[in-house]
Amino acid sequence: MNWLSLTLEANAEQAEILSEVLLQLGALSVDVSDAHAGTPDEQPVFDEPGESSPTLWQSSRVNGLFPAGVDITAIVKTASLTAHLVHPKFTVADVPDRDWVRLVRSQFAPMQISPRLWVVPTWHAVPDAYALNLILDPGLGFGTGSHPTTRMCLNWLDAHLKGGEQVLDYGCGSGILALAAKRLRAQRAVGVDCDAQALDSSRTNARQNKVDAEFYTPNELPLFEADVVLANILANPLKLLAPLLAQATRCGGAIVLSGILTDQAREVEEAYLQWFGMRKADEDSGWVCLAGTKR
Repeated sequence: MNWLSLTLEANAEQAEILSEVLLQLGALSVDVSDAHAGTPDEQPVFDEPGESSPTLWQSSRVNGLFPAGVDITAIVKTASLTAHLVHPKFTVADVPDRDWVRLVRSQFAPMQISPRLWVVPTWHAVPDAYALNLILDPGLGFGTGSHPTTRMCLNWLDAHLKGGEQVLDYGCGSGILALAAKRLRAQRAVGVDCDAQALDSSRTNARQNKVDAEFYTPNELPLFEADVVLANILANPLKLLAPLLAQATRCGGAIVLSGILTDQAREVEEAYLQWFGMRKADEDSGWVCLAGTKR
């Protein structure tokens, strides 16, 4: 089956309306992008909890995917009237049917994190049978090891875990950090996430790797003091979670924070200074990993 891709140009307010209207008119999916992407005028937008910054670009492209055969002219007319687009600028393109599962899988290849640690998707052969291989199916949970924030946490674990630690991963996504901790001989690894699909993905990955990592919602988390607390989330949630994560860390224990842009590092660090001696542990592609020791 072939598809039609409809792209309309709009401002931020119109883009929000168009996103809803196109779905109501039968779009299978809708995405919004910067109309200036790839040019010097491209603007990064980070929709982070607690931020008051705009969530869409003032010059946006709204793209809807429709089944072939729909009346695109009628869809454009209805959507434009609803969003108050007087002279709508739009393009329509044919999208041939593809093996989407194979396409997505082709984007993930085995990745070497360190000389001894690899992340290997379930559909790939293991490149080094003697390495510590994390066999991973990200599913709907974030965390494939490809993002700099995840790689920095994995590198920290590889460099600092000695074996026998109790590790807490707050915001575990696919479970990758908890699984890595267990493969690096942590005594106990506990992952926490508020997303039920992420927890399902984490538990599936734990079975795949034959490790006994534990995964809970925040309300189910058993009380224990961790030797290492990891949180690879975003800057604002990290600031809000500071008292909770400090309480979860034993005296003399370590905290590792990631998901922080370079210009956010100082404010996140300040949120933890009353409990921890903090430092920048790593930096990669505009992202920072902070680490500290609890006093």
